[in-house]
Amino acid sequence: METLVKKIDCKNIDINLIREAAQLIRAGELVAFPTETVYGLGADALHREGAEKIYSAKGRPSDNPLIVHIAEFKALEKITAAVPQEAWKLAEKFWPGPLTMIFPKSSAVPKTTTGGMETVAVRMPDHPVALALIRESGGYIAAPSANTSGKPSPTLAEHVYLDLKGRVPLILDGGGVGIGIESTIIDLSEKVPTILRPGYITKKMISEIIGEVRDDPGLISEDAAVRPKAPGMKYKHYAPKADLTVINGPQKQVIKKINELSAEKLARGRKVGVIGTDESISCYQCTCAKSIGSRCDEDAIARHLYGILREFDDMEIDDIYSESFATPRIGQAIMNRLLKAAGHQVINV
Repeated sequence: METLVKKIDCKNIDINLIREAAQLIRAGELVAFPTETVYGLGADALHREGAEKIYSAKGRPSDNPLIVHIAEFKALEKITAAVPQEAWKLAEKFWPGPLTMIFPKSSAVPKTTTGGMETVAVRMPDHPVALALIRESGGYIAAPSANTSGKPSPTLAEHVYLDLKGRVPLILDGGGVGIGIESTIIDLSEKVPTILRPGYITKKMISEIIGEVRDDPGLISEDAAVRPKAPGMKYKHYAPKADLTVINGPQKQVIKKINELSAEKLARGRKVGVIGTDESISCYQCTCAKSIGSRCDEDAIARHLYGILREFDDMEIDDIYSESFATPRIGQAIMNRLLKAAGHQVINV
């Protein structure tokens, strides 16, 4: 299959290009497109074949649910069996935006889309290209991140092409994304609303709207016996090719430990990469040290994480050591992705 990459201006959308992409979606094909979080790999959410093609193209386990993307509030009526009052409050505040909500599903949604579960995950993206494509395609696009399953999520169209060339007919190139990590996921089918994946919309922000909210225990330690309700709950995600380890502790001790570990690996002829910050990057002695941004700008840290992991892949780095990033607002979301990328390999100093 030939994969075409077509640039699209997010401020002056070419409706003919959107119609071309929507025609592919309606015909049961896949289209990769930008959102405000990461690039998504889209198919018709209400047709079994579309979901099956997503799983096949990504190499994604079929019990890992897909998120249904909508462009109108009223679209919830067709795909959900019940929408609690809390959902409308959250939608009014955060949609369009990086918040995914889980509801009991209706019969309109095939279980191939929901990973065999009786619930459906839904979000309304805050991106003009995504919203235009959803509307033109019929209103319901299932779209996980547009990468090979398990690899770092794509924040540029080039990342999508590298992973999915020959597996998807069209990639809409809308440039770099704004946020860089996937949406927050909250399960509203439980008695107490439960965050299954942290993101840019924080637990504090949600609780201010609807009251009590809890974190799912799987955010930190995973139980392989529990079937996932959200992407990332069961399978290793966001991982580079290299062996990644997170070093956690006071900055001076972290820098010292990373340099010690790097020296050991370099002495064995291995290529070592380090993820630091603007404040610490000059302190590292390794093959390549990359700054993820300033600790004063946690949005930049989130936006750059996946891109740096992919840069290390391109350099064929063997081992990566990363500082931890317990930033005050979205630190939980950043560390959730980093720990999963590392397979929860952490050294505390």
